[in-house]
Amino acid sequence: MLPEPPIVIPGVAGFARGDVPDPPATDDGNAWVDGFCRLHCGQQWTRVLWIGPAHVAGAQAPMYACGPCIRELQERVWRSIPFNDEPSCPAQPAPQGREPRPAGLQRGRCGR
Repeated sequence: MLPEPPIVIPGVAGFARGDVPDPPATDDGNAWVDGFCRLHCGQQWTRVLWIGPAHVAGAQAPMYACGPCIRELQERVWRSIPFNDEPSCPAQPAPQGREPRPAGLQRGRCGR
């Protein structure tokens, strides 16, 4: 019996070699539409691509972005992956009526 060839996912394989996949472009066959960009550029009427839903304060809205904003977002995402870039502790509100402790006086791993 012959061994099965390994499954190769181009974006992941390229990333393992230090490459980053190309971001979407308006002529790439994706479902680009005319609309407002909801990311960095400030809602310019242009060609946009649906990038997923956004969740804020219990509400959800479809998110569309233009090519330049998608490139910027993709760059930030790929840059964060090697660092497992996420908060290590949940944000804690300051107790009512007291000033938060200075950074040098934090207790424990998460400052509690």
